[in-house]
Amino acid sequence: MTTDTTAAPDTAPNSEKRTALYAQHQALGATFTDFGGWQMPLKYGSELAEHRAVREAAGLFDLSHMGEIWVAGPGAGAFLDYALVGKLSAIAVGKAKYSLICAEDGGIIDDLIVYRVAEEDYLVVPNAGNAPTVAAEFEARLAAFAAARGAEAGVTLRDASAETSLIAVQGPNAQDILLAIVPAEHADAVTGLKYYSAIELEAAGVPVLLARTGYTGEDGFELFVANGRAAELWAAVRAAGEGRGLVPCGLASRDSLRLEAGMPLYGNELSRDVTPFEAGLGGVVALKTKEGDFVGRSALQAKKDDGAGTTSGRRLVGLRGLGRRAARSHYQVLKDGQAIGEVTSGQPSPTLGYPVALAYVAVELSEVGTQLDVDLRGKTEPFEVVALPFYKREK
Repeated sequence: MTTDTTAAPDTAPNSEKRTALYAQHQALGATFTDFGGWQMPLKYGSELAEHRAVREAAGLFDLSHMGEIWVAGPGAGAFLDYALVGKLSAIAVGKAKYSLICAEDGGIIDDLIVYRVAEEDYLVVPNAGNAPTVAAEFEARLAAFAAARGAEAGVTLRDASAETSLIAVQGPNAQDILLAIVPAEHADAVTGLKYYSAIELEAAGVPVLLARTGYTGEDGFELFVANGRAAELWAAVRAAGEGRGLVPCGLASRDSLRLEAGMPLYGNELSRDVTPFEAGLGGVVALKTKEGDFVGRSALQAKKDDGAGTTSGRRLVGLRGLGRRAARSHYQVLKDGQAIGEVTSGQPSPTLGYPVALAYVAVELSEVGTQLDVDLRGKTEPFEVVALPFYKREK
């Protein structure tokens, strides 16, 4: 993918970073918030209306605060197998895989998506606030990887976060909007693009890496674009969305959408103090399918072998509110008046019409159907453990 380093994101006087689309958000009257050191749109008007637009039509998001790290060379796949918990060398060209980067003790440093763009080219997308940490970890792990091989690693790393923008179009009308801005000869490539796949093409005359991925529970696309072309692409998508229900959406609706979809957020559900098994992400860890060592393997194997998959005795669950009041982050979860866990994310579900929450609770109380309470500032409210996700779109 072609990149342009001449239009790096602005930096505000208070050292908060701004994306290449900051002026567009200002013009739309966005309310801003700090997220991972970035000034990001929280909402443009009604966060409820933005949420519903994604469920019913389409939403447009600026995700340019996310990181982009290119890993290239003949040893790229083997290096990623060593650096991350999954078997990334097995990704087919044009496909993507969700993975985790863990510390030696098994704690989660970040969750991320890895795209295999070409035979020897991978794009790793970490979360906004964690992007510098992941880049530094990759540098350190590459040195260890090369030392273990006793030869050149055959890998180059390039952190393209500062020169890359990311725009997402999510919702039932997302595909029609994309079809309106790609050349007719690329229409089949868009309609045939499977979930967790990516392709390089032009949209509105702008070179992009187009991925069918997202964080909302809806069908949708994410477009990686050079900063210098981001505003042009944003305008083209907005124009194509006229008459198709597209609205710009901020982080508030993105959070309520991802919660309904049961997707974890780093800093809430995931952290250095949490292992993949506790978070319900044990399937991401390739203990059986990946040969050789990887960072955190011994600790993760030990935690899996302990029987419950977690030595802390807790597990992430979904909670459905049986009353009208919503649980919030850090509220205590109770059983017979005793604290047995803590809410990590919670709010009323606009789509479902009742409160939903994610929480870590004692393993023995994590079964679906278990009745629990949440302490809502001194008053208990009944909740029930339910299967995730809370919301699942119709295919």
